[in-house]
Order: sequence, then structure tokens, then C-alpha cells
Amino acid sequence: MIHSSTEDAVVTIELDRVDKRNALDESMVTGLSEAFATAVEQGARAIVLTGRGHVFSAGADLSGPVYDKSFLDLLVATLQQIETTPVPVIAALNGAALGAGLQLAMAADLRVMAPDALAGIPAAKIGVAVDEWTIRRLVSLVGAGQARGMLIGCDPLTADRAHALGFANRIGDLTDARHWAASIAALAPLTLQHYKLVLNGDGARDAAPEERLAAMMRAWESADLQEGRAARAERRAPRFVGA
Repeated sequence: MIHSSTEDAVVTIELDRVDKRNALDESMVTGLSEAFATAVEQGARAIVLTGRGHVFSAGADLSGPVYDKSFLDLLVATLQQIETTPVPVIAALNGAALGAGLQLAMAADLRVMAPDALAGIPAAKIGVAVDEWTIRRLVSLVGAGQARGMLIGCDPLTADRAHALGFANRIGDLTDARHWAASIAALAPLTLQHYKLVLNGDGARDAAPEERLAAMMRAWESADLQEGRAARAERRAPRFVGA
């Protein structure tokens, strides 16, 4: 499900669950964590993360244990691992990056988006709530107004718009991302490590106030979340009531 390949000092890590639109389950996330650790151990100077097929990642696998705390803890830990990887990470969005897929892209340092790629967080459509880091990092990358539209309105972000906002550093494909990674791999690694630490010090990892943590947990423990799960299984529109 996770493939790694190396060319000189660049490691490419690919999500490969094409039949499930590269949706993340526990096995995928564990494999992703191991792939990043191995890349660093073997001396990678830059890492490219992408998906096989036509989708970067459709997010967490809603038919799997996505609602279990153990899965969420594993996902959060892996996102933090990617964010703190001591070499530059480029996310090559070959297609849609939704939910947890977008979180992977936001944990990377740079993003290259295919012209038809999309980014979105449709959590409000199924009754779940994303964490403080996701919201703050999204604001940091796209601005408060766009972030509100993506979170509250569930509006997707197109590649052109993402590039205009600076979320996408470049428009291109996997080859473009690899070429960029190769040029970055030749730069001074200690300088890049310093830049990563400063750039990621955007407040996204600051502890959330108790009231905001409680608000998130109310969503995760709500009847609306169960309604969202049932509606998806029954292939109907959910009927949320705010309880």
C-alpha cells in the first residue's frame, strides 16, 4: 500500500490503494510512518509524497476504524512526524486531497498541484470535527477567509486558486515535483532544517484552550456523528440536529 523509491538523494513515497482512492486506514498510516522513518535513516535529502492513480488521497477510510481513537492518535502522530521530518517534504497532489489527505499535504513543506487537483475538508458533511492544528495550519497556508469557506462552507480549493493563494507553490506533476526535490536536495541541509523550524512555528501546534477541545469532542461524541455514519451507509443525505 506504500511504495518508496530512491533516485540519488530524493525518496518518493507513494500511497497505493487506488481502488479506495488512496483512503487512509491503519495499515496505510503505519506504512507511511515507517516509510518516512526509513527515508531519513537512509540519508534522504528530500522526500516527495504522492498518490498513485487519479487521487492524492480521499482522506480517512470511512468504512474502516476512522472513528476509533487509536486510529486518530496514529494519524495525528504521523502528521507530526511528517511535519518534523528533518529534510524538506514536497507533497505532489496528483488529484484530490480531501480530509486527512489534505492534512498530509499541509504537513509537507511544499506543494505541487496538478492542474485538475482539488483540496478540501468536507468534515461538516459527515458530522466530525478536525483538530486545532488542521484549522490553524489551513489559516496559515490559505488565509482566514479561504479557510472559513473550506471549513464552514465545505468549499473545495482548485489548483489555480491554491497557487494564487500560495498554498500550491507550483502547478505541475510528479516529474516536476521530483525535479524540484532534486534541486532542493543539493542545498545546505542545516539551513533548510532551520527554515523548517521557523516556518512551522506558526502557532498551529500551540495547545488549544479547554473550551475549544471540548467543542471538538462534542462533535465526535454526538448523535449527529452517528447520523452521518448511518446516512453514508444508507446512501442518503444526513439529517443533523445539533445534538
